[in-house]
Amino acid sequence: MAFTPSLFDLAFGDSPDLALERKHAAAFGNRLCGVDEAGRGPWAGPVVTAAVILDYDRVPDGLNDSKKLTEAKREELFEQIVASAHVAVASASPATIDRWNIRSANLRAMARAINLLPLQPDYVLVDGRDVPPGLTQTGQALVKGDGRCLCIAAASIVAKVTRDRMMVGLEENCPGYGFAQHKGYGVPQHQAALAEIGPSPHHRMSFKPVRLAAERK
Repeated sequence: MAFTPSLFDLAFGDSPDLALERKHAAAFGNRLCGVDEAGRGPWAGPVVTAAVILDYDRVPDGLNDSKKLTEAKREELFEQIVASAHVAVASASPATIDRWNIRSANLRAMARAINLLPLQPDYVLVDGRDVPPGLTQTGQALVKGDGRCLCIAAASIVAKVTRDRMMVGLEENCPGYGFAQHKGYGVPQHQAALAEIGPSPHHRMSFKPVRLAAERK
C-alpha cells in the first residue's frame, strides 16, 4: 500500500501529528524515514544531514522543528532520538560544497545518510523542495516538513545538534572566528574576523562574502 504525494500533502498540517504519522508509517511497514539538514546558509563548516526512522511506540515528547527549540531541549531530544530510533548522519565539507554547490552537496549528503541507515526505509520524507536523486525508495519533499512531520523534526534535531558540536570542535582547532558561538553563520562577529584574519580552510570559498574577504587579503 502506498500514499500518493497529494495525500501526504493533505494529511500533514502545520504541526506534527503522532496518530496520523503512525498510520502512514504502518502503511510502509514502519519504515517511514524523515530527512533534514543543518547548515545550508553558513559561510563556514560542513552541511550536515540526518535520516531517522522513528519507533512510533517510543516517540520522544516535544519533537518539533529544531529552530523552535532551545539548545538544551535539542540536546535532550537528541539523546532520546538516538536511543530509540534508527539514525544515520552524513555531511559535506566546505571543499565539497565549493565543488558541487550547496544544493547538490546537500542532496548528495542526504542520500548517503539514507543509505547508511541500519534499516532501509520504504518511503522517504524530505524537508524542503527536493528529493535526493538516485534513491531506490519512493520519496517526497515537504516544505517546512520539520514543523509538520515528526520523523523530519527528529532528523532536524539530530542534524542541528551534530553540526553544532562539530562547529564547537572547529573553534578549538581554528580559534579566532567564533565558530562555537555563531556556528559559521554570517553574523557581524564572523564578518569582522574574516576581514581581520581572512578565510580559514573551513570556509566556503564559493560563498560571496568569503570570496570577497579572500580577495581583500
